[in-house]
Amino acid sequence: MEENNSEVEAFKNRSSERETSGNYEAQMVEAFVGKPDAPEKGLWYANTFSKYSINGVDKMAWNWSWWAFFGGLWFLLYRKAYAAAGGLFLISLASAFIPFAGLIVWVLSGGYSTYFVYKGYKAKKLEIEAAQESDSQRINTMQMVGGYNQWVVIVAVILNVLTFIGLITLGAGFVASAGGNY
Repeated sequence: MEENNSEVEAFKNRSSERETSGNYEAQMVEAFVGKPDAPEKGLWYANTFSKYSINGVDKMAWNWSWWAFFGGLWFLLYRKAYAAAGGLFLISLASAFIPFAGLIVWVLSGGYSTYFVYKGYKAKKLEIEAAQESDSQRINTMQMVGGYNQWVVIVAVILNVLTFIGLITLGAGFVASAGGNY
């Protein structure tokens, strides 16, 4: 735990010195993550993204995320990885008809979803770099187009609550109908 705190502190120091240090890549990741009040998230994504680029060549790699495991589709929508979210939705629908396939999809989502977030980051970064001249303009643009969708959290909570209420109502209906047959 102490080592983890020291890494976060070091990242905070790098973040606060970013204007003078000129660490462009770290600034772009931090701008993309969109959580300036939580530098540990920027560090987590910076470490994760570094696994996906080996000397400038992208490669898919396993990186566990509990948020992606439990959130799946919601995680990808939250992080603006829309194409991957659509693909995961279709795979999830298909896996509903195969025993234990849903669990396998959950595990794969927990291990690989952040790669698709990284691909979205790289695409946005390339587009921004082609359109903007200065690093400061690029970072400001990444702050605007990166980040996350707060609406996803609200919609996910509402849908999960409605599902829970529906299951309770359905269960109560079964209990009531079974109780009358004795």
